[in-house]
Amino acid sequence: MNIAYLAVTHKNPKLLKKEIEALSYGNCEFFIHLDSKSDLSEFSDIQGKNIHFISRIPVYWGDYSVVEAILSLLRYAVRASTKFDYCVLLSGSEYPLTSAGEVHSFLQQNQGAEYVSLTRVPNAEAGQSLARFNRLVLSHERSAMIRLGTRALAKLGLAQRDYRRYLGDLNPYSGSTWWALTNEACSYILDFMERNPYLAQFFKDTFAPDECLVHTILGNSRFAIRARRNLVYEDWSDSAASPAMLNDRHVAFFETFGGMVIGHNVYGSGELLFARKFSDESLDLIGRIDDMMARKKNLCNPGK
Repeated sequence: MNIAYLAVTHKNPKLLKKEIEALSYGNCEFFIHLDSKSDLSEFSDIQGKNIHFISRIPVYWGDYSVVEAILSLLRYAVRASTKFDYCVLLSGSEYPLTSAGEVHSFLQQNQGAEYVSLTRVPNAEAGQSLARFNRLVLSHERSAMIRLGTRALAKLGLAQRDYRRYLGDLNPYSGSTWWALTNEACSYILDFMERNPYLAQFFKDTFAPDECLVHTILGNSRFAIRARRNLVYEDWSDSAASPAMLNDRHVAFFETFGGMVIGHNVYGSGELLFARKFSDESLDLIGRIDDMMARKKNLCNPGK
């Protein structure tokens, strides 16, 4: 089982280093896109033959630049000399809840499944409406004046479009950014983007396209029947624009189940192998998770 871990990150070098150390196992490699606005020297301790920092662009929250960084990582991984069975997209703000060997075993045992939380839009239960596709939200590559004018029109309900004029027969899908996809699905995404350049132009004017472009491609493909919810625990209970930072309460919850956390939501049920969000300021919590994994290993291998 060869795994490519793809990280789109901009901070938390200490956490990222620990995450890479925790996930290093077998023939895995790490491809990292660091926001060009971030200081590369802060990540100088992250080195290794299986660690690759790729060409950088400036990345902005909710912007198409996030998709550009993800697609760049995918191209590097798919074109690498090693053929990876899975590409796992990370943010650098998560940490595994189980050992690297168990991550490999899980994907090996479930090989062929696509771990991507996606749903057809609209879906009221998932909080996904067609406004995500029909409302114009211009990317940072547009001039500030044009973006300001569009925001003003949006407040009047005028910055609208009909997605069907652009997507044609494609049904809209949305979901969580983070996924673990087979090499076959990753290659399909890149090929589909190359054959359909209008997608990039459409999603450049969409808010948070990292939550809907890949999902729309896969949702309209043969891979849809292989889709399962993703593998990442996030706490959205505050109904905020971003998931909550994890704290003592969350780690105590993980410890209760010995790291065997099962997620249940509109996207389905399944084991969660990662938890997000941590930071360089929460390394004490990471230490507790390491201890939890060590206890789990001792229980599974008594006497060793």
